[in-house]
Amino acid sequence: MMFDEFGLCAELLRAIAEEGYTEPTPVQQQGIPPILLGQDVMAGAQTGTGKTAAFTLPMLQKLKHHANTSVSPARHPVRALIITPTRELAAQVFESIRTYGKHIPLRSACVYGGINIDPQIADLRAGVEILVATPGRLLDHVNQRTVNLGQVEILVLDEADRMLDMGFIPDIKRIIALLPAKRQNLMFSATFPEDIKRLASQLLTAPVRIQVAP
Repeated sequence: MMFDEFGLCAELLRAIAEEGYTEPTPVQQQGIPPILLGQDVMAGAQTGTGKTAAFTLPMLQKLKHHANTSVSPARHPVRALIITPTRELAAQVFESIRTYGKHIPLRSACVYGGINIDPQIADLRAGVEILVATPGRLLDHVNQRTVNLGQVEILVLDEADRMLDMGFIPDIKRIIALLPAKRQNLMFSATFPEDIKRLASQLLTAPVRIQVAP
């Protein structure tokens, strides 16, 4: 199977080709079609399997109709929220969104702790469609009212098992409570301990289950 068989737009296929990719990995082959269809997905996949592109590509495709070059922040509400356990992973996912989305005028931002919050506030106030965040810093922004999550259409929980290990599940639940009830949910996790299965059952609606070998 090749990337051009998914029905992705020309802008995405161009970005993929510029990165030198032609064949999707197993998690991309299994994940991209149901995500494009708007289904919830529960995927067992580790870092290094190509999972970031498995959700980034269909997400960009689905949000493309919102793309605009308006300077008004109101024209750029947060449409997709990707929550990751660490700043390293947040930065990696953000880089992937910028790489694959470079030909589509959607704005993205990345927020995590341990650095000055002011530049992040400026980014958020300018308006972004795609937000990558660690849980604690995202809640800081929520508390400061610098981010509104009322128009999120796609939620991605990346490396859910690591978020459990790091004690982030209460924060995740607080964040989920701020999102619209009607949205698409994607969960990626290397393993599925009981607590993650429980969270998945509360979060996901009739999910497509995907399991790829590391």
